[in-house]
Amino acid sequence: MQNGNNENLGWADKPVIRQRIRYVLYVVCGLLVVADFIVHRHVYMPLEKIPAFYALYGFAALVGVVVLAKLLRKVVGKDEDYYERRDGNDE
Repeated sequence: MQNGNNENLGWADKPVIRQRIRYVLYVVCGLLVVADFIVHRHVYMPLEKIPAFYALYGFAALVGVVVLAKLLRKVVGKDEDYYERRDGNDE
């Protein structure tokens, strides 16, 4: 963690640059959703006719992966001190 000085940060770590990158991503995502209404697509499934279907599908997939990862962490996760504990006297 830095001590508050921005002089040791890389170019992408500066708050101004991060904000600009975020705005550019928002604009690109917005343009892609607008293009979805303009560009004619050849759909194969009736579900694909929904406007912004692929954006919604991608967001639902992202949420699903995050939820599954949280559940998987509970199943296979170890305690915080798992590797520091010793059962024997072999110090």
